[in-house]
Amino acid sequence: RRQLDVLRGESDTIGARLQHDLAAMRPFPAAPFEACDQDNGRVSSQSLVRYKTNDYSVPVAFGHQDVWIRAYVDTVVIGCRGEVIARHPRCWDRDEIVFDPIHYLPLLEQKINALEQAAPLQGWDLPEEFATLRRLMEARMNRHGRREYVQVLRLLETFDLADLQVAVKQALHMGAIGFDAVKHLLLCRVERRPPRLDLDCYPYLPKATVEKTEARSYMRLLAGDMA
Repeated sequence: RRQLDVLRGESDTIGARLQHDLAAMRPFPAAPFEACDQDNGRVSSQSLVRYKTNDYSVPVAFGHQDVWIRAYVDTVVIGCRGEVIARHPRCWDRDEIVFDPIHYLPLLEQKINALEQAAPLQGWDLPEEFATLRRLMEARMNRHGRREYVQVLRLLETFDLADLQVAVKQALHMGAIGFDAVKHLLLCRVERRPPRLDLDCYPYLPKATVEKTEARSYMRLLAGDMA
């Protein structure tokens, strides 16, 4: 409505001045503008990268490598060369360590005795099915069961927690307590195909044969006591 108007002190109309401005404007860049603070860093021996006053974890495979950092208002993204290797909620406190437990699972798989004391895993709130799975694995397979439990957790490197939780719940229900069974059930869920598990492959607990109770067996016991 106002493009034909002329403002005080101007000789051209608003519409004419708009056309001059549009002609002088540059086109949008091919890539969207990254509204972030960009920095460089180096991964420490603890697989941590310092940005400002806080440390953020990256996968242990990138130890002692140079990385780039993009810090947004609510997110810190860390990459190595052309690959994004870590993404964390940004911490606005000071001298804090922001862990992603998944980053340290390959190392814990090798040093399985450190599973209880590992700082990155402290406070990791997993669904209760995972604790049940770990308890059964350790009871049935001892040390090897603890390693298989870490292998189950490493599936989170590729799959969502919700899908893995369903697979763990199915494995517990079927009594197929093992990494291979959980992975099979998870892949079947993702690929939407029915599972095909041979439960004879999981003989960690011997099958008990319970005979039908008979009165004469009880009488035989009484006869023995009387003798």
